[in-house]
Amino acid sequence: MKNIIKLLSVAGLLALASCETNLDTINENPNDKASVDPKFLLTYVSQNAFQVNGDNMYASRMMIGTDGENVYQYMKWNDASFDVYTKGLLNTGKMMQEAEKINNKNYQAIGKFYRAYYFFNLSLKFGSIPYSEAVKGESGITQPKYDSQEAVMAGILSELKEANDLINTNDKIEGDIIYKGDVTKWKKLINSFRLKILITLSKKLTVGSYNIATEFASVAGSQPLMTSIADNGELKFADAADSRYTMFNNSGYGSSLYMANYFINLFKDRQDPRLFTFAAQTTGAKEAGKPLTDFTGYNGGNPTSPYSDNAALITAKNISKVNDRFYKDATNEPSNVLSYSELEFILAEATAKGWISGSAKTHYDSAIKASFTFYQTYVKNPNQYFAGFDVNQYLATPLVIYDNSATLPIQLEKIMTQKYMTMFHQSQWTSYYDYLRTGYPNYPLQTGVSAPYRFRYPQTEYNYNSANLKAALASQYGGNDNINSKPWWLQ
Repeated sequence: MKNIIKLLSVAGLLALASCETNLDTINENPNDKASVDPKFLLTYVSQNAFQVNGDNMYASRMMIGTDGENVYQYMKWNDASFDVYTKGLLNTGKMMQEAEKINNKNYQAIGKFYRAYYFFNLSLKFGSIPYSEAVKGESGITQPKYDSQEAVMAGILSELKEANDLINTNDKIEGDIIYKGDVTKWKKLINSFRLKILITLSKKLTVGSYNIATEFASVAGSQPLMTSIADNGELKFADAADSRYTMFNNSGYGSSLYMANYFINLFKDRQDPRLFTFAAQTTGAKEAGKPLTDFTGYNGGNPTSPYSDNAALITAKNISKVNDRFYKDATNEPSNVLSYSELEFILAEATAKGWISGSAKTHYDSAIKASFTFYQTYVKNPNQYFAGFDVNQYLATPLVIYDNSATLPIQLEKIMTQKYMTMFHQSQWTSYYDYLRTGYPNYPLQTGVSAPYRFRYPQTEYNYNSANLKAALASQYGGNDNINSKPWWLQ
């Protein structure tokens, strides 16, 4: 009961902040004070799940730090947290319980989506994780066993299938800050996310009872999917308390965070104006009065060089900061966990691999067009960045044009490079995981340093669930909790 009360403290605050709150209704049953309308929990879960993550920007060679050695930039990270079990999954489970009480299948379906989303990302970070026995403290399970990564992935695919079957047009959805209660868009996101999981497992033939390529083709051919950026799984920010852009007023962004040359050069080489929305001109370019759209006015630091070398570029006035809108604009563009653009890249890859029929070029071109539409729609004053730009001409340039007859490696490099270019402050660690499974784009690394495959398990698990943790380590990594141990999905 104490855990439930703690859980509901946030939901209670949300309830008190709402003009629609009816405290008499919430506390109808004096013997069940843990009850709360699931709409409040949906708001809270959605707001937390869709936030921007900055650490992956370093690992993915998009940003660099100049005030010290960033462990993500130099591929030296260690453990990660299990906080999502309490901050995300516990609240998701409670939302589903409350939805069951009122027989609302839509909250249960959305809950299954969030469970899949959280467990998917947790497993990619670590490998085996608590899944079947997770978040069951009320049932007396305080030391949950670890399920294999394959069991987790197969399980969440089944949960998403169940979510697709559950969601309906009869049960009302309130508190929905993602799709405003539009069940059709939720259904599209659920099925599109199924494809994301399947393409992420592309190095495997099967997962549980699923044949990966066959299941992909079945979902892609029979279920509703995103069809435009209006279907994006995204959180729109507002200039209000607790609703502002994740990096708003972040001091690091205003002082020591700069662009990586690897990322910048992809845009400069392609004369791609999306660069101007991500990066600021160098100080030297500003002082020289270069136009904002002059590609020579942008330069990045080397993510593999010592941070002191990149700091020297500041003195030389020859390095671009992250565009100041990322910390000065309270709203900015929305944060996506899965966008229509990403889905089209997923379909392009599946087509190139022969999983589905059609033209990989058509999906690739649509993905790029969707990305430009996204930034032209949401970035303030887009004409200052995109005036005179023609996306069709861009798609025909030598470094961008797609050839369906090219070898698979060439096609994959084109797809993954452009996919990578759409993910500045978007879709969290997706770019890094794509690199691990495909090798594209080819990240620069320090000599003798390899890109880690995973995170170490948190110290709290060693302290409070050591027997189950040690069993999981023995079964997958020979007992070694090492960031360079390769998990099942990459083998």
